Amino acid sequence: MLKPQDIVILLKILSIMTLSKGHSLEELTQSELARLLCMSQSEVNAGIKRLAGSGLLGPVQRSNRLIYVPIKAAVEECLISAVKYFIPALPGAYTRGIVTGYAAPIFEKHIVLGNDPVPVWPWGEGHQRGMALEPLYSSVPQSITKHPDPLFYEMLVLIDAIRIGRARERNIAIKLLKEKIHGEQQKNKGNLEFGAIATRGAKARQS
Repeated sequence: MLKPQDIVILLKILSIMTLSKGHSLEELTQSELARLLCMSQSEVNAGIKRLAGSGLLGPVQRSNRLIYVPIKAAVEECLISAVKYFIPALPGAYTRGIVTGYAAPIFEKHIVLGNDPVPVWPWGEGHQRGMALEPLYSSVPQSITKHPDPLFYEMLVLIDAIRIGRARERNIAIKLLKEKIHGEQQKNKGNLEFGAIATRGAKARQS
């Protein structure tokens, strides 16, 4: 059975594969993946086994080495239709953190924010105050801030929008997530500008 950290591992592999057009996966070791995700190597190893056993990663022989790559059709179905059920969203108290869900920058062109508290991953070093929403896995805020990866962050917040959003927000998130999964051309923007993220106001939901 899949665990929440497995989805985080899957998204990171997908991000690295998309940004590098697949080449970096040949050199990516489990220890490096663990470092980037701020997880233990044993967590990553077990997660990859569960993902492969669930049909979300498939083995491919490259350069005399067996690597595991995302099976995109299965990944799309899992992320859009299943994650919200086996990792339910549990909003918490007002706190400081990193903005997520429908309030994240990727939604700026689609959703207008107003005065309601926005969802945030609880994180003491975050610049936004809002309603706590636990991330898919506890190491996500540390990974995002220590090893910035804009595409990884975008996929995480899109999944959160599917988990907590209303119908219009979910539909927007699903469309954008499909584009990310299937390799819409990405530009590696370097460090995430959390200061800019923090300046977004809270959201007035529009249905």
